Parts: sequence; structure tokens; C-alpha cells
Amino acid sequence: MSISTLKKTCIAPYLGTVPYERALNLQQELMHARADGRIDDVLLLLQHPPVFTIGRFRGEEDITVPPETLARERIAVFHTNRGGALTFHGPGQLVGYPILNLKEHGLGVREYIWKLEATVIELLLALGIQADRVAEYPGVWVGGNKICSIGIHVSHHITTHGFALNVSNDLRYFRYARPCGLSGEVMTSVSELLGHRVEMETIIERLLPSFSETFCLRCEQESDRWLSILDAPNG
Repeated sequence: MSISTLKKTCIAPYLGTVPYERALNLQQELMHARADGRIDDVLLLLQHPPVFTIGRFRGEEDITVPPETLARERIAVFHTNRGGALTFHGPGQLVGYPILNLKEHGLGVREYIWKLEATVIELLLALGIQADRVAEYPGVWVGGNKICSIGIHVSHHITTHGFALNVSNDLRYFRYARPCGLSGEVMTSVSELLGHRVEMETIIERLLPSFSETFCLRCEQESDRWLSILDAPNG
């Protein structure tokens, strides 16, 4: 029997662009299903329309433009229960929401965050980008620039929220705020670092093996039934 057959399954659907509130509701549904043992681990992969999300530790004071600018740019604002401060999500950014049972994986919160960072660092290395951690700030950095933000929530050992990797998104939106309490100028993306546009499919192709190896899971891309849950009236 091969090592791969011993790995637990993790369903990793790519859902395309999903409004933040709908993705939040889906995470809650899956969290309860995972806690009850009705589903295996899940890694939701998606993009969001423009939105500022506010974590438990900092608030709207980190938005540095007036409401009129947010309205003109069609940027929504949501308060969430995740850790971390304010961040921005938008088209061209790959968002990953793992719904994992940390107890089954034998992981504490800090080790889990470390593994999320390791997943992204390995992915970037495969693209020729040398990335690392900065002790004071969770996430992934390239030199003095941040390329991936991390903010999680754990309830009854089940994780929600996760990571946001800047791939080809418009970085000017970060200048409307202090993401993670930092200057928006500090943010970078895969496309900016490589000097050409990188497609989302390319990133997902390299992310899944990295996530599988880091968490010792066998990732399977199965999108149809997750999309149907998302499209359900109560989804």
C-alpha cells in the first residue's frame, strides 16, 4: 500500500468569485458538518469581490478613506470573528478557507498557522520566489513586502477563515487602509514580483501539492456539489 493511500482525504473545490457573506455562511455550514463528522476536511479556494474584512483585534479606524470612496469603488466592509486585523480581498487574490479538525491532526493553533505559512512559502518557492516569515506579523513576506495575510478562527477544534495570497490583484486598494496595521505600500503580489501576470489556475496547481504535503492530506478537487450548496437558498 502506497503512502498516498494512507492519507486522509481533503476536498479542495475552487469556487471562482464568491461574495464574502455567502462564503462566510458556507464556512459556518461546513464547520458544523465537520464538527459532527458528516464531512472530511475541506479547503475552499475562491476569490472575493472588493471587500475590507475586520478581525477581532483592530477596527474600522484602519480604513483611511471616507465612506464615499468605498461606495464609489464598490468596496464592502465586514466585521468577522477571525483573528488578525483589517485586510482587503479582491479579484486576483486567492483566498483559502481550510475547514480542518485540528484535534485529529494533532495541531495547536500556533503550529497550524505555521503550517499555513509553510504551504504558501513552498508554493512561492516553486515559482522562483524566496519567501519567509516575520516574527511580529503572521503571514508570508518577500523581503520587506507582505504577499500573504493569515487570519483564522477555531471553534471546537474546527478551523475557519485562513489565508489570502496576492496573485494578480490591484494593489492600490490596500492604500485605502492600513492592512494588518501596516502601510498599504508594503503589500506585493506574485505578478508584481515576477513581472508578468500569473493566472489563478497556475497558483492552484502548485498550491494543492504543497497543502497536501504540509498537512499530510490527499486533496481532491470536487467543485460541483460545493457550488450547489453555495447556490442553495439558505447557503
